[in-house]
Amino acid sequence: MNYNKKTVKDIDVKGKKVLLRCDFNVPMAKDGSGVITDDKRIRAALPTIQYLLAEGAAVIACSHMGKPQPSFDKWVQKQTEKGKDPATLTEAKWQKSLAELTLAPVAVRLSELLGQEVALAADVAGPDAQAKAAALQPGQIMLLENTRFEKGETKNDPKLAKAMADMAEIYVSDAFGAVHRAHASTAGVAEYLPAVSGFLIQKELDFIGGALANPKRPLVAILGGSKVSSKIGVINNLLEIADTIIIGGGMAYTFSAAKGGKIGNSLFEADWQDYANEMVEKAAAKGVKLLLPIDTVCGDKFAPDANTLTVEAGNIPDGWEGLDIGPKTIELYCNAVKDAGTVIWNGPMGVFEFAAFAAGTEAVAEALSKTDAITIIGGGDSAAAVQQLGYADKMTHISTGGGASLEFMEGKELPGVACLLDA
Repeated sequence: MNYNKKTVKDIDVKGKKVLLRCDFNVPMAKDGSGVITDDKRIRAALPTIQYLLAEGAAVIACSHMGKPQPSFDKWVQKQTEKGKDPATLTEAKWQKSLAELTLAPVAVRLSELLGQEVALAADVAGPDAQAKAAALQPGQIMLLENTRFEKGETKNDPKLAKAMADMAEIYVSDAFGAVHRAHASTAGVAEYLPAVSGFLIQKELDFIGGALANPKRPLVAILGGSKVSSKIGVINNLLEIADTIIIGGGMAYTFSAAKGGKIGNSLFEADWQDYANEMVEKAAAKGVKLLLPIDTVCGDKFAPDANTLTVEAGNIPDGWEGLDIGPKTIELYCNAVKDAGTVIWNGPMGVFEFAAFAAGTEAVAEALSKTDAITIIGGGDSAAAVQQLGYADKMTHISTGGGASLEFMEGKELPGVACLLDA
């Protein structure tokens, strides 16, 4: 995939209407009060928005929020799959579920952050959106309603994409968290408008793209998280470019079992043992160091108050489960990143949400904070861990997209990036 894309700085936006895809899928209070509990994603969009407004563009911002079901029948089906009694599912409850995913609170917060009004359209590409877009003046900004309120959004419906594109003259993509999906607002609109990246996507392409295409060496990849199956593509791709690959988290126990180790009640994917052994052999053949845990911190249950026990890897007693890497492994992994040129980290080393099993993740975060390497945190749980443990400001780059950064590292083409004009 070509990572060298045109950005907002490569085009003239003065006096133009710009359709700007943001990622405003922010966490909301569970009580239905409409309170945003973390506005990080809104703040992340500010540099691109402020640049466009300062350059004299009229900005039509759009985003999805959550997973609303745009039809009553589909909503009933989804709720029934979750175990709800269909007899209790009324149209009023469906309408309430939609109302809770409005972008109205985002419009309010964005207005506060920009110091100017952000008008919210009542629809995505309907009469209200069209009227507000037509009246929008240079230096002004509006926000379309949740793009997923439209059935055609996730199907990349050309009619919806064209209706959105017809309101603008330029498309700017700045929602990295959504570029791995070919939706109407992430890829479809680029069929009808010249498309460029905003500053957020440009930063992701520069850092992750740069680390994959031309890394400062040695390149060390740290992979954690629960499942081998979710990281297959990433490991395969990184075996072609990394100097060292470090394995932690729940997926380490599948590697351990594949080598004949005892793993007790630990997370385990039986179907992926052959694959794990193949990866070890492939790494050896390619001269890539593949580091696996040498000791493990176990719990007698999956709970914050579990009793703990530290054992050698592959020697976990029955009734216990591995929940973190042990002290010897911590030392091994921290030494491996000391002299790295580039480190990519995706997935925690253990159950960092429980204090008793956070030591591995915290030690790796601290080691990265002290290295001179370019440190890239691949979104999702790793980003949450680094934020929670207080090391976020010590990292070179924290990705804004969990799923997108994972697919990026797999070497997959991202539809929302592929559709942008090449530089």
